[in-house]
Amino acid sequence: MPEWLLWFTHFENSKIVALLLFFSTFCGILIYVFTGKERSRRLESYKYMPLQEDDEQSDAAEGEVADNERNKA
Repeated sequence: MPEWLLWFTHFENSKIVALLLFFSTFCGILIYVFTGKERSRRLESYKYMPLQEDDEQSDAAEGEVADNERNKA
C-alpha cells in the first residue's frame, strides 16, 4: 500500500482531514446561501411563511362560512 494511503489510517491524521472536509463544506453552503440576489430575495420571503399560512387558512375558513350563510338564505 502506498505511504500516502497509510497516512490516513492514523487516527491523528484522519481528524484533520475530516475537519478540513466539513469546514470546506460548511463554507461552500454559506457562500451558496448568501450569494445571488434572486436567491436572497426568495430566502427572505420564506421567513414570513408560518405567519402567512395562518392568515390564508383563516381567510379561507371565513370565506367558507360566508358562502354557507349565502346558500342558506
